[in-house]
Amino acid sequence: MLHLKLPTDPRWVNIVEKNVDEILTDHAYCEQKAASTAISFIIGFPDHTELVSEMSDLVMEEMSHFKMVHDIIKERGGHLGRERKDPYVHKLRFFFPKGGSRTESLVNRLLVAALIEGRSCERFRLLSEELEDKKLAKFYRKLMISEAGHYTMFLNFARKYGDREIVDKKWQELLAFEAEVMKELSTGETIHG
Repeated sequence: MLHLKLPTDPRWVNIVEKNVDEILTDHAYCEQKAASTAISFIIGFPDHTELVSEMSDLVMEEMSHFKMVHDIIKERGGHLGRERKDPYVHKLRFFFPKGGSRTESLVNRLLVAALIEGRSCERFRLLSEELEDKKLAKFYRKLMISEAGHYTMFLNFARKYGDREIVDKKWQELLAFEAEVMKELSTGETIHG
């Protein structure tokens, strides 16, 4: 379903298990950034009523996920910690050249958002299946389902607002690029890296 060109090595879960607190902090900030991204779509494209409606709902959902992750951090006796840079997202955002029409910019941003959600979905599936902590595994199973919905929503919006053939070509190019990015980053103590 996700069509990722390079699946995550299942051994990544071993890194997570040794660094759960670090991963949870990174995850909390990922949820916060996802909410910010949804807000940026509202601000940038207020004339796209359906998009604004969906992004409004998404802001609320992503912030509820942030709160859930933060609550788990507190239950574990920790605190949020500092935000980290996300080289994965940074590299993806610069894949498409700047410029072009407003619609082209929208489509490009939607494709990047879809891919980020898709990779999160794939990683959450791994965590739900492989984590020894069954409570965390169950939590990630629930979020995996949510991320799959976000992935589909962003991809469908890109195909709605852009020419389907061009959008699908861009999507394949972005997927190939993301696979190369993952080769560099796939062993980090982060959700995407």
